[in-house]
Amino acid sequence: MANTDTATTQTQAPAAPLTTMAVVAPVLGWLVPGAGHLVQKRWVRGLILMACVTVPFVLGVAMEGKLYQPNTGELLDILGFVSDIGAGGLYLLGRALDWGVAPISFATADYGTKYIAAAGLLNIMAVVDAYHIARRRKP
Repeated sequence: MANTDTATTQTQAPAAPLTTMAVVAPVLGWLVPGAGHLVQKRWVRGLILMACVTVPFVLGVAMEGKLYQPNTGELLDILGFVSDIGAGGLYLLGRALDWGVAPISFATADYGTKYIAAAGLLNIMAVVDAYHIARRRKP
């Protein structure tokens, strides 16, 4: 049976223009977890995100988890790198101080790797959230 309903077009309000805050908040939030919210005076959310990203990253490094490098060719290593780089400044600090370079030799190190990846992915979500707040798409 043919569909006789006509598609209705919905008009959406135009997006707010790109502001400096819409650029600064995500970049700052990527470099320092939670800072994208703090710069927009979202104190509680910023501090909670800062703790929720930093604590798993530090625990993962303490468990001798692996920090992935960008020059590997295997798919899982590339995905691991993408999740790790999401931690931003924490990842850069870890690479500069040679954290997470030892081979994984016991189970807790593997858990540490997962903690680091989870911290990076959570920070990516926080950066996107800071961007949406700056663009006034989210209250």
